[in-house]
Amino acid sequence: MLYLLASCIALLIGPLFYRYFSSGSGLQKGLDGFIFVSLGGLVLIHILPELLEHGGLLAIVFVVLGLWGPTASERLFHRYSEITHNLTLSLGIGGLLLHTITDGGAMVLAQQDGNSSLLALGVILHRLPVGLAIWWLLKPQVGTRWASLVLVAMMLLTGVGYFAGEQLLSQLSLDNTVYLQAFVTGSILHVVLHQPHGQHDTDKQGQYEYQAGIGSLLGIGLLMVLLLMDSGGHDHAHHDHSTEQLTTWLMTIAPVLLLSYAAAALRFQLGLTPQDNSLARRWFQRLAGPEALVLTALLLGPWLALFQLLVVFIMSAYLAHARVEITDPHSKLPHNALRFGFAHLVDRSAPWVLLSLVLVNLIGHPSVPLSNPMLQIAVLLLVFLPMRFCNLGAAVLSIALAYSGWSPLAIILPLIAAPVLNIAQLKLMSWPQRGVLLTIIAVSLVAALKLPMWFSLVTLPEAINLAALLVLSGLFAASLLRLGPRKFLRRLMMLKPATHGHKHGHEHAHAHASATETAHSHGHGHTHSHQSGGHSHSDANKHHH
Repeated sequence: MLYLLASCIALLIGPLFYRYFSSGSGLQKGLDGFIFVSLGGLVLIHILPELLEHGGLLAIVFVVLGLWGPTASERLFHRYSEITHNLTLSLGIGGLLLHTITDGGAMVLAQQDGNSSLLALGVILHRLPVGLAIWWLLKPQVGTRWASLVLVAMMLLTGVGYFAGEQLLSQLSLDNTVYLQAFVTGSILHVVLHQPHGQHDTDKQGQYEYQAGIGSLLGIGLLMVLLLMDSGGHDHAHHDHSTEQLTTWLMTIAPVLLLSYAAAALRFQLGLTPQDNSLARRWFQRLAGPEALVLTALLLGPWLALFQLLVVFIMSAYLAHARVEITDPHSKLPHNALRFGFAHLVDRSAPWVLLSLVLVNLIGHPSVPLSNPMLQIAVLLLVFLPMRFCNLGAAVLSIALAYSGWSPLAIILPLIAAPVLNIAQLKLMSWPQRGVLLTIIAVSLVAALKLPMWFSLVTLPEAINLAALLVLSGLFAASLLRLGPRKFLRRLMMLKPATHGHKHGHEHAHAHASATETAHSHGHGHTHSHQSGGHSHSDANKHHH
């Protein structure tokens, strides 16, 4: 009974925090960062692996429908975008209400002999961001009365789950409701990603991103506590394994990734910069760095690195000869080489590194049947097209795929194709240019079948790996503080959330455009016109870097 009371109190803390934090724009941005990271991270690292375990690959399809369905309908039926958003919000809240019944059941399980009380404590703690999120999402939209009614309903349904018999809980088990919960999970992600209320007007110059970064770091701290408690209280072998696997990958990659950032700083010092006058050299940097070659050589072997270098040289030469411009160029560069390697490049690559690890952790799940090499390549192409991978993120993706036992073709594909095979970049090419590019990639994949198996050149002591991981975490945390969580992750989204017209119209879209992204109001012609340093700097000034 004490657990039930504690879980209800945890929900009520949300409105109290919101009342305090919404008193200032900086505190409000901190709250936004906390909810964005804690709730989004909970879904990606905790909920999605469970959905995969019970529903397989089809569960991910329903998550994608819940996430992108509302965006697509808002674009198609612009006049009804507010209705679509409110419907999505209702679905997300409905899913959270359904989930509270199972929370009540989990607390009953925690009280039984042989089960850890950490399970109940984990449930109580994860209600903190849920309570905050309910108030954060609903109060600006429907007012205090309806937001309060939803919280009361959540407390009542937690009681139902707590006092209900096993029959009700079995009917609401994940096996019976997996696809519904997957769709609702996507809806929750949609609502969290697309800031639902008018913070846009309060932070037009981005002066509160530091507070948002602090909030996101607190969210990461809570997420880590919840995952530690979950591994202590649950008997989910796959879930525990996936979290442990992520940590192992991070520790293995961290020292080599730091070396790659150092290599980037060195090449910047030697004059090889993203604003080089030569288009061929700019393409080489986009495709390989050459810092990505450091990751490939040390963690996948020198043969794969030499092959990647050869293919990248051929692709760079062709794309430069065809005068294909690069999408999303570096609009402003620091003058200091260390700042370029350990700040500027971290800002651009950290989201891709984290995405690659989480992505492979999901699609490499035992419940996902992706053993066929052609199916693996098809899945990777679907991942590449809407995004614009950086070369370091692509190398980390290949390394994680290798560790997950994927085919050699799937391991090679990100190394040579991920930074260039995306919709935004392909739009800047003619059909013949696209044909030649795809031919180069296809021939390279066939040639890659003759390569020896990958192997790691370095095996470092665990103490060094841990120290490197702490340093890397510090660099990523500093990037979060500089950019705030939304701007930090916005590079992942080629279709930017700023196009949403929920209730506020479009005037906030320009304020939300990332400084390093191409603003929507300038259209594609703006991207085409990027050449070398001089233009880029004037563009930077225009966007208030």
